[in-house]
Amino acid sequence: MQEATLEQAQKLGLTEQEFNQIKEVLGRTPNFTETAMYSVMWSEHCSYKNSIKWLKTLPKDGSKVLAKAGEENAGLIDIGGGWACSFKIESHNHPSAIEPFQGAATGVGGIHRDIFTMGARPIAALNSLRFGNIKDDKTKHLLKGVVKGIGHYGNCFGVPTVGGEVYFEDCYSTNPLVNAMSVGIVKVGKTISATSYGAGNPVFIVGSDTGKDGIGGASFASADINEDSAKDLPAVQVGDPFQEKKLLEACMELVETDAVIGMQDMGAAGITCSTSEMSAKGEHGMIIHLDKVPTRQKNMKPWEMLLSESQERMLVVVKKGQEKIVNDIFDKWDIHCEIIGEVTTDPMLKFYMHDELVAEVPAESLVLGGGAPVYEREYSTPAYFAQRDAFDAASIPEPQDLKTIAKQIISLPNIASKRWVYEQYDSMVGTANSSTNQPADSTVVWVKESEKGIACTVDCNSRYVHADPYAGGLIAVCEAARNIVCSGATPSAITNCLNFGNPYNPEVYYQFVYALKGMSDACLKLDTPVTGGNVSFYNQSPDGPVYPTPTIGMVGIIEDISKRMTLDFKQAGDKIYLLGKSKNDIGSSEYLHKTCGVPLSPAPSFDLNEEYAVQQMTLKLIGDGLIQSAHDIAEGGLFTTLLESSMPRGLGFTLRTSADIRKDAYLFGEAQSRIVVSVSSNKVAAFEAALANHPYEVLGEVTNGDILIDDANWGMTTDWQTSYDTALENLL
Repeated sequence: MQEATLEQAQKLGLTEQEFNQIKEVLGRTPNFTETAMYSVMWSEHCSYKNSIKWLKTLPKDGSKVLAKAGEENAGLIDIGGGWACSFKIESHNHPSAIEPFQGAATGVGGIHRDIFTMGARPIAALNSLRFGNIKDDKTKHLLKGVVKGIGHYGNCFGVPTVGGEVYFEDCYSTNPLVNAMSVGIVKVGKTISATSYGAGNPVFIVGSDTGKDGIGGASFASADINEDSAKDLPAVQVGDPFQEKKLLEACMELVETDAVIGMQDMGAAGITCSTSEMSAKGEHGMIIHLDKVPTRQKNMKPWEMLLSESQERMLVVVKKGQEKIVNDIFDKWDIHCEIIGEVTTDPMLKFYMHDELVAEVPAESLVLGGGAPVYEREYSTPAYFAQRDAFDAASIPEPQDLKTIAKQIISLPNIASKRWVYEQYDSMVGTANSSTNQPADSTVVWVKESEKGIACTVDCNSRYVHADPYAGGLIAVCEAARNIVCSGATPSAITNCLNFGNPYNPEVYYQFVYALKGMSDACLKLDTPVTGGNVSFYNQSPDGPVYPTPTIGMVGIIEDISKRMTLDFKQAGDKIYLLGKSKNDIGSSEYLHKTCGVPLSPAPSFDLNEEYAVQQMTLKLIGDGLIQSAHDIAEGGLFTTLLESSMPRGLGFTLRTSADIRKDAYLFGEAQSRIVVSVSSNKVAAFEAALANHPYEVLGEVTNGDILIDDANWGMTTDWQTSYDTALENLL
């Protein structure tokens, strides 16, 4: 085997220090194939070498947690009644920047495989998307391609897309963010682990043939985007949702047998990743014959086969003697199923091509927590904080025409209806579990054969995190929990997708460290342990990094789905209340940023204890049947919240502003820990009695369609809805 050179290693993304470390691990100089394997497994995308120190500080323990972060392909929590929920969120940012349709589509396919490789059936998909200025042609191209890719894969695969978020900020123009989340259910005790053991047990590759698509995708995801990135198209995978649907059903059938030792999907780094991670976890090795791997192209080189990220493939370790069971199942579903090797007691991975040994490495040396390097980067306070701290709200004159400002705000791309996006997704396809078409702050999915519901959401306001990484991290978790609570569910656990710029930039790394500190403190307070996720660094272009975006995927449990709560006002005459406190605060609001033109200001007012109290009170009010609707105040402020609660039934509202707070702050400020609820007139007394020791305000009442603010008639809700519903479509 010809030795690799330092120049080759560096071209593959390894440093000289890392190349020397590989030599120490092997006791010799690696060949090119081995070097290529280390280059993907030691990339940031696979090894988390620049983030693992801080990831370990996130709280992972919880009474409902069945699989902690890092233990399996996805998180797993006990939801009671013999059922468990598996869920995870991951990024597909760089591929989507280069080829938006396939980049987004394969992101959806990959995250679903993480769920069903554990034996859980995916029942819901969500996504969090970030793009640049919507007026730019490139942004429109990326948006249309990403949305079409998500819709195509999800609709064809047969799992409903039930929720998500879409934001537009200039910093995402070159490097959009495409984060995909999958939620699945499984009977407790029926899960499959991503492990390998038992000398002589056969190793199967099942699913699609291996091709050259996706080669080096993990390394591609660990570098900045620049004008030459389009040349990296081979690093973008190509998906086939129909093949994945067959693979899903075959795996579900396989799980019901007693034939499987372990199973893992082939995502980043393909065969290299699945063989090394399963072997390291089971403390065994493997002998793999690459010439037995079904391929799409002739004469593929060993390193190409080992690094390929072709989609819809799984590695399955089977109990010796049970091969026929496996073959029969995959033959039934017309899916390739080939034995490519066997498990060994020797902890080495040995790869052969036509009986020639082409690579031999210790499995443990490739994986996270094993031999992969761990770095602690320097960080420093961002210089732009000085601009933030110089902001003075008094310098912003209060507008005289609040109605005009309100119309501008509800037409902003970050506020306006995302109907154009979600109507391309099938929210009811393929499963009787869905219960998604009622308006609510989070989607609630029914767990069949029970009365339970799983509430799920994705949330992050990255402008808040940019303004104050610690406070923004707190808010990201708490807003997700607030949305879960407003649907009547108890927040249970989170997964996260940590999207940041280049970790070698001390200011970017400061954002990362302090966002995680905020997330950690919020998770501890709310008892929502972190079950997994991923880190996506290098979301950066020559113009600079994206906003720090720690996207939170959260699930919660409703014991009785009939008690779910929605956000829509129910009938005229109901009283409208604010739970929490109004604040004289316009910091980092859409109003301040987009209509006043202030790019940087402090994060919105936030207090973790106030947040916890308002969430607990809201859950109690819902449980006691005292409220008709619940909707949290987020982007756009109080006015947007009231309008969104009015529109589903064509109702309206009255509102009396506070004399103690500037009117733009009262209507459009985004201070946190506030929830708008409506109460039927016959329950007002009981409702107010329940709030005796909790801050609240009487806002007004529900009308038949008129909007009256401080006795001024602002028109009918239906007129406002036209602007809200069509603003994004008009821009496209």
